[in-house]
Amino acid sequence: MRLMAWTLDARIPVLFVAEPLRIPEGPPAALLCLAPPPPLPEEAVAGASFEGGVAIPHLSGCACCQGRSEAAQALDRLFQARARGACPWFARVVVGAAAAAEVRRALAEDALSAARFRAW
Repeated sequence: MRLMAWTLDARIPVLFVAEPLRIPEGPPAALLCLAPPPPLPEEAVAGASFEGGVAIPHLSGCACCQGRSEAAQALDRLFQARARGACPWFARVVVGAAAAAEVRRALAEDALSAARFRAW
């Protein structure tokens, strides 16, 4: 007897769109964009923004955040807000073209971001 393999990817999908203020129909979404953040569209239940580049938020440059990009840290903020109930539950993250390259890099190079999110 041959068994079928099942896989479940529970990571949050990240959807890349040309215009972030036009969120495609679907489940509740969070908006991730470059700063300054625009007003959240009605379809977005949460939002985060980042300046771009690499930031070191702790003065000591500790190992927990050393060399992590601002896009990766913005994804962290979204994930933590969702997990802690600080924002409504969202099932996907929408990223506009201006922020796409840095978010894709975070998903490819940052282990924590890759464990929580996946490109869609």
